[in-house]
Amino acid sequence: MGALHAGHRSLIEAMRRECDDVVVTVFVNPTQFDDPSDLERYPRTLEQDLEACANAGATAVFAPDRDTVYPPDETVWMPPLPPVATRPGLEDACRPGHFDGVCMVVARLFDLIRPSHAIFGEKDWQQMLVLEAMVAEHVDRWNGLRLLRGPTVREADGLAMSSRNTRLAAADRKRALGLSRALAKAGEGEAVMRAVLDEHGLETEYAVIRDARTLEPVDPGSDAPARALIATRLDEVRLIDNAPA
Repeated sequence: MGALHAGHRSLIEAMRRECDDVVVTVFVNPTQFDDPSDLERYPRTLEQDLEACANAGATAVFAPDRDTVYPPDETVWMPPLPPVATRPGLEDACRPGHFDGVCMVVARLFDLIRPSHAIFGEKDWQQMLVLEAMVAEHVDRWNGLRLLRGPTVREADGLAMSSRNTRLAAADRKRALGLSRALAKAGEGEAVMRAVLDEHGLETEYAVIRDARTLEPVDPGSDAPARALIATRLDEVRLIDNAPA
């Protein structure tokens, strides 16, 4: 959605290793914001984004206007949401309608661009799983489209890179380190993670350890991979992060 940083550039570079041509889409999607003020405040830096894409090796940038993505005289297809978008009680509970908007816009972009591959970052873990499930359910629509995962890129101090970080004041930037510090304590349980977030003055929406594939609560005794996931608010800025647990 723009305001590209080193994490986004790493995705472009990863795709250059997979494909001869890489198209980057830049579109601040209004349908995935449940808070109109959050949409209004979202950073828009298209000129810098175009430069970043060129430096990372992108072949082209698709930066459509709203009417191109959502034509006023056309009904845009809305794919049915998979269970991982509705059952875990994480982003789906905190941001009602968010995944409807995500799936609608990504499906629309796939229809317009017809890519052979697409890549999504692991920082938005639940979103990544939702899109993988969507594509698996409609594999014929996009001719065997292959989805790749891009690891989370972090600042030197551990803060996950995010376009929203640009809205953090210096003092808040230090408080935001509570997310990565809480994730480092995931092995000690959810209560310890929450305590670390509280110590940093963060308003916790969730701090949980879940099955990494379904985001359902971890079954006791299961050897399935687990994931620690956090969502917090720091004044008006919402931050998320995750890591293996």
